[in-house]
Amino acid sequence: MFQCNIFKMATCFALLFFCLSTVCQPLAICVQAGDSGQELKQKATELIKQQKYTEALPILEKLSIAEPDNPETHFYLGFALIAQANITSDGAARKSLRIRARNAFIKSKELSIENSVVDALIQSIPPDGSAGEWGSQNAAANKLMAEAEAFFSQGKLNDALRNYQAVLQLDPTLYEAALFSGDVYYQQGDFQQAETWYQKAIAIDPNREIAYRYSATPLMKQGKYDQARDRYVEAYVSEPYSQFSGAGLMQWAQVTNTNLAHPQIDIPTNLVFDEKGDAKIDLDASALLRGKDDGSFAWISYVATRAIWRREKFARTFTNEKTYRHSLAEEADALRSVLTRATSDKNVKNLNPALAKLKKLNDEGLLEAYILVSRPDQEIAADHPIYLRQNRDKLRRYVVEYILTGGGK
Repeated sequence: MFQCNIFKMATCFALLFFCLSTVCQPLAICVQAGDSGQELKQKATELIKQQKYTEALPILEKLSIAEPDNPETHFYLGFALIAQANITSDGAARKSLRIRARNAFIKSKELSIENSVVDALIQSIPPDGSAGEWGSQNAAANKLMAEAEAFFSQGKLNDALRNYQAVLQLDPTLYEAALFSGDVYYQQGDFQQAETWYQKAIAIDPNREIAYRYSATPLMKQGKYDQARDRYVEAYVSEPYSQFSGAGLMQWAQVTNTNLAHPQIDIPTNLVFDEKGDAKIDLDASALLRGKDDGSFAWISYVATRAIWRREKFARTFTNEKTYRHSLAEEADALRSVLTRATSDKNVKNLNPALAKLKKLNDEGLLEAYILVSRPDQEIAADHPIYLRQNRDKLRRYVVEYILTGGGK
């Protein structure tokens, strides 16, 4: 995800936050400056509603000084600083503005702002304020995109749209040009055209989360929560390790009073390998020996199977990879070995709840989806893109049938 997209991602969440709020004003500021303070508040509110963040910047800076402990002020100040960076030509100045934006988001978090996206915003801006470039191989297209973002930051939506459309003439594969065309139409209240362009972005790359998430915003605004849910789910399965996709799903859950949770499955053992590749095992003996008739003892197979993968099976399976890593295939094999041992023992009367849930996931063909979404490490996560392309339906089913139901029935 390109860092120069931060402003668009941030403002998309800001607008959703604004649209769903029961408060008439997006800035809950109580400036102790009489009528002039109230006028500043009203002016900032109007400019934010019009997406004129660069014009709102000096007002937000004054308000942040007048009431430094208000989290919403710093939250929107961060957007305005990013917007200003988008129209600033000097590289050092752009970095400085992004650093200030990041600090503003950090301050809003420290002041306990009630917005689930703030962590994602902080992590999306490198501490040094650096930013990436647009991804087109066409230099003219990249130049037009930069100009379009500057127009958007100033609320010049028609000019921005003209540039985005011109970019697509030069490079029909530039995802952001289609995505942001939809964003302009959304800002103008044309939800039908917005949907058309969000779908064009999805067609360009169906495995990126942003267009799914953006397309949910007008649906949320119209109260079409079931349709919005489907878009947030698609965003989440596309990039489950993105805090933005997770925040989108959480915002939907908050509005619809839905309890999100992963299945509660605790593995009573921890396995690490030393520099020589020897396994160091930490077993929870009490868990393993709690009952001979509930399958708990079978967790020893998890350890044994993973040790085999480390010694020899990884090299045989992943012939193009020179260095061992903890793979999705290994984790799934280790968990299945536990189930095989537990269910084949005649002394096991009833599986304990964790194993029963694990068996249900496996029987439904959702074990790998569970691993990738609920218990990945960085090495397992590397297998997500390939699995997504081949098994999107299983990832979707897992999220809908388990996460959206509070951990599964």
